[in-house]
Amino acid sequence: MSQSLFSRLWPILILLVSMSSVQSSASLAKYLFPILGPEGMTAWRLFFSACMLSLIFKPWKKRISRQACLPIAVYGIALGMMNLAFYNAIERIPVGIAVAIELAAGPILVALLSSRSLRDFLWLGLAIIGLCLLLPLGQANSQIDLVGILLAAVAGIGWALYILFGKKAGTIHGPSSVALGSILGAIIIFPLGVVTSDDIMFSTSIIPMAFLVAFLASTLPYGLEMIALPRLSAKLFSALMSLSPVLASLSSFIFLHEQLSFVQWLAIILIVISSIGTVLASQKK
Repeated sequence: MSQSLFSRLWPILILLVSMSSVQSSASLAKYLFPILGPEGMTAWRLFFSACMLSLIFKPWKKRISRQACLPIAVYGIALGMMNLAFYNAIERIPVGIAVAIELAAGPILVALLSSRSLRDFLWLGLAIIGLCLLLPLGQANSQIDLVGILLAAVAGIGWALYILFGKKAGTIHGPSSVALGSILGAIIIFPLGVVTSDDIMFSTSIIPMAFLVAFLASTLPYGLEMIALPRLSAKLFSALMSLSPVLASLSSFIFLHEQLSFVQWLAIILIVISSIGTVLASQKK
């Protein structure tokens, strides 16, 4: 392999490792649900993420302006809602399906709301077809829980708010906004986790696993993305991120033995194509 080819490929490989880390963390979190429940797992993930991100960004060094308060507050609430809804969703439905629905209801929707081209609605149509294939409508014996689908959609809406207000908070206050948002999300969700999980949440056998979930979900991918991002175009980065549902499905198959039907795989692929198409179309404007 020539050096030039390697220099082009290794940032892509790093990003794929980052994405695999995030999706593996979801499978590990689901493995812990019988012990902690989604609320307890969400609480620990946000707590440890807030701690690690605070050490990285040191938010106490910069005063929060009045203008930044609202965007950071909405960002933190959206972060907590997104994680709580997503973990409750994957308790009921396969991880890959939840990620696909979250992608369609979040980033794809954000991109299309700013669209001014009729051609972009082709991509919206593909996403809608994919979602319809995933919905258990008219399927009396469907194994896909409708509540799980709705929760994944709520997680997608949280993701959309996370994107919009995270960008605004970052513009006003800078990178430390991510740590402040995580702290607020943890403050909101942690009491709920304590109430629902009871004393088991503070078991010494559980805390290291919860820390590992947070590390795989936040700290490791953030560090890898900081290495890869300067070496990738925004278009390629966004297109690769669109592969998240596929990686989530593969991860849940390996670690949780979740098997999807042909129709479910087709639905996920349509949503992925919709996401990639939306990214490519937006980059041309």
